[in-house]
Amino acid sequence: MGRPSENLRSGYTTGACATAAAKGALLALIYQQVFEEVSIRLPQGQRVNFPLYTCSFTPDEGQASVIKDAGDDPDVTDKAEICVRVAWSQAPGVTFRRGPGVGLVTKRGLPVPPGEPAINPAPRRMIAEALQEVLDEAGRPPTGMMVEIAVPGGEEMARKTFNPRLGIVGGISILGTTGIVTPYSTTAWLASVVQSIDVAAAQGCRHLVLTVGARGERTARQLFALPEEAFIQIGPFFADALRHCRQVGIAKVSLVAMIGKLAKFAAGKESVHSTTSVQDFAFLARIAQEAGAPEELLPRIRTANTAQEVAEMIAAAGHPAFFSRLCQEAWMFARGIVGEALSVEILLTGVAGELLGRFPRNAEQPTDKGE
Repeated sequence: MGRPSENLRSGYTTGACATAAAKGALLALIYQQVFEEVSIRLPQGQRVNFPLYTCSFTPDEGQASVIKDAGDDPDVTDKAEICVRVAWSQAPGVTFRRGPGVGLVTKRGLPVPPGEPAINPAPRRMIAEALQEVLDEAGRPPTGMMVEIAVPGGEEMARKTFNPRLGIVGGISILGTTGIVTPYSTTAWLASVVQSIDVAAAQGCRHLVLTVGARGERTARQLFALPEEAFIQIGPFFADALRHCRQVGIAKVSLVAMIGKLAKFAAGKESVHSTTSVQDFAFLARIAQEAGAPEELLPRIRTANTAQEVAEMIAAAGHPAFFSRLCQEAWMFARGIVGEALSVEILLTGVAGELLGRFPRNAEQPTDKGE
C-alpha cells in the first residue's frame, strides 16, 4: 500500500517558487533594498510566505531566488534554486524569458507554443498577478516588465523527466496549476501522460503505442517502427490514457503490457496501480479454464501469489491459448471504454520481451510502419 498522505508534508510547485522569487525581485527593484521574505496568493486563494534565498538589486533590475521545497514528494526539482530577474520593459504586460536551466518548447501540443520558454500558463498568470499586486501597493501605474527565470542545474534535472521527449530542450518546465505539491499524488503523473498524448497528436501521430514504463517501451520498440513521440509510457492509467487518445482523435492504439498489469485491466480495473487494485486470481482461473487448461491446474491458479506465477504455470502446462484469451478480455474492456471510434489492439509480452498473446489476431502484424 502507498504511504498515508495524511502523514506527509506538502510542498510547492516550481510555478509558486518562481512567483515568490519574481515578487521579491520586483520589490527589490522598486524599493532598492533587500527583502528576506515575500507573501504570494496561490490560485485557490490561500496566501503563503516564502523565504528568499537570495535578493539583490541595481537601478535597472531586481533579482531574487527561492529554494524549492517539494515537501515529502519524490520530485527531481526538490531543493532546486528558482532564480528570477525582473527589469522594466517597453513591451506592455509581462514578457517571459528563459535563463539557464529552463526549457525551450520546440514541439506543438504543449500548453505554450514552440519558441516560448517552458513556463506553463498557470505560473505565468500567478507571476503576472503577483507583480501587479506589487505595482498597486507601490502606487505605480501599469508598466511593462521582463521576467527571466533560471534554474541552476535544470538541464541535468530535465534529463530525469519526459521533457526531452516532449520537445522541451535545455532545462526543466515551470509548472503547477494550484501551486501546491501533494506528496505521492498521481495528479502530476497523469498530467504528464495526457501531455505526452497531446504532443504526439500535434505531431500528426495517428497510431500510438502505450506501455506501462521504460521496460515495456523497450520491448514495444522492437515490435513497432514508429516515431519516438508515438511511444507513450502511461503508468497505471490504462483507461484514462485510452479515453484521452480517443478525445484527441488518435486512430489506433496498441496497448503493450506484461501480465501483471494487463490481467488487472482485463478483469475490469480502469487503473492498475498496485495501491488501488488487486489481482483477481479467480478471474485468471476462469480464463485458463476457457482456454482448455486442465482442472487440476485451476486451484493452483486461484491460490497463486502473482500473475507472473500464473503465466509460468500456463506456459509449463502448454496452454498458450490462455494468453490470447486474456488479451481478448482486455480488448473487450477497452472497447467498452472507448467504443468503436478508436481502434485498439492488445499485446501481452513476457519477462524476456517475447510476444505471448495478441488480440485482434487479424490486425496488421507488429513492425508495421504506421503513420
